[in-house]
Amino acid sequence: MNIHEHQAKALLKTYGVPVSNGVAIFNKDEAKAAAEKLGGPLWVVKSQIHAGGRGKGRFKELGSDADGGVRLARSIDEVVADVEQMLGNTLVTKQTGPEGKQVNRLYIEDGADIEAELYLSILVDRETGRVAFVASTEGGMDIEAVAEETPEKIHTFAINPTTGVTAQDVENLCDAFELSGEARVDGANLFPILYKAFVEKDMSLLEVNPLIVMKDNHLKVLDAKMSFDGNALFRHPDIAELRDLSEEDEKEIEASKHDLAYIALDGTIGCMVNGAGLAMSTMDIIKLYGEEPANFLDVGGGATAEKVTAAFKIITSDPNVKGILVNIFGGIMRCDVIAQGVLQAVKEVGLKVPLVVRLEGTKVAEGQKLINDSDLDVISADDLDDAAQKIVAAVRG
Repeated sequence: MNIHEHQAKALLKTYGVPVSNGVAIFNKDEAKAAAEKLGGPLWVVKSQIHAGGRGKGRFKELGSDADGGVRLARSIDEVVADVEQMLGNTLVTKQTGPEGKQVNRLYIEDGADIEAELYLSILVDRETGRVAFVASTEGGMDIEAVAEETPEKIHTFAINPTTGVTAQDVENLCDAFELSGEARVDGANLFPILYKAFVEKDMSLLEVNPLIVMKDNHLKVLDAKMSFDGNALFRHPDIAELRDLSEEDEKEIEASKHDLAYIALDGTIGCMVNGAGLAMSTMDIIKLYGEEPANFLDVGGGATAEKVTAAFKIITSDPNVKGILVNIFGGIMRCDVIAQGVLQAVKEVGLKVPLVVRLEGTKVAEGQKLINDSDLDVISADDLDDAAQKIVAAVRG
């Protein structure tokens, strides 16, 4: 689960992390009061969407020459004018895709005297199985571009979970950031706090881009992005309350209600699979034969007929879906349960696109009989390769 920048900064502030003062606003009438509360003389007006690249983004409604989604204002009138332009309009960035995201809230905060911009993130390093810091002196830029063009400027430090952030870890980070004087002292205080927040709140990502060195040589978190492990949210009802459903795909929201692992994609072939690994393989083989998957959907090992019905409804609600591939390997999951769910869903929502079903494993004969005895126009498949070829051929007509 992701949260907005202003929410992330409010959380960090409870840990004593240095952040600028700011006010989140949700309608245009709040702009003047927010600017007056902060006092100026420099304000930053920031679009709050779950996507990066806001500063370089462009609003659909304002044309290609309009300023981006993060703006500097030098008077209260400028703040109000920026809010009038930004709030309620659609911001397009590299991460949103061409459809963009509507800006439903803004964050107005104090400006900062910046001497240098650094990049810092904390994430789970799959190679070491530990939480790791990623540090670079190239802050304020796309870290992907830095990794591609100057990878030597990116440093990764895995943290031993039994010790947490040690004095040596702090020294390594300070050296990587080339900090000295007051900034180095601030780093020694800041890095363990950020690690503590990451672990205590079950984050999967904490990104600070940029972490700034100010003119007075002190550090400040100028931007903050947070993602949380959805499987741990039951431990953090305060974090779960920060979820902004307007930022999420409606199909993914519906899937979460039924405990389905669903991610919307841009393709034309809907997939219903049990098991994440098999789902990835199914998506890969669809691509191998020249089409694109419309979703990742794992119904899990203990799905009921009702759960399968919900999954089928979610797939068919996507107007981009031109065909559906059901690929079930029955271990814990029974093939007859999948078949019952598919039949139930088709009766409720109808079947307007080709459907290929591949069943194998527990109760496979019973599952196949249920489908074969129905009046569904279903294409059966012997194995995954056969299934992928048949659904691609069906979609192509």
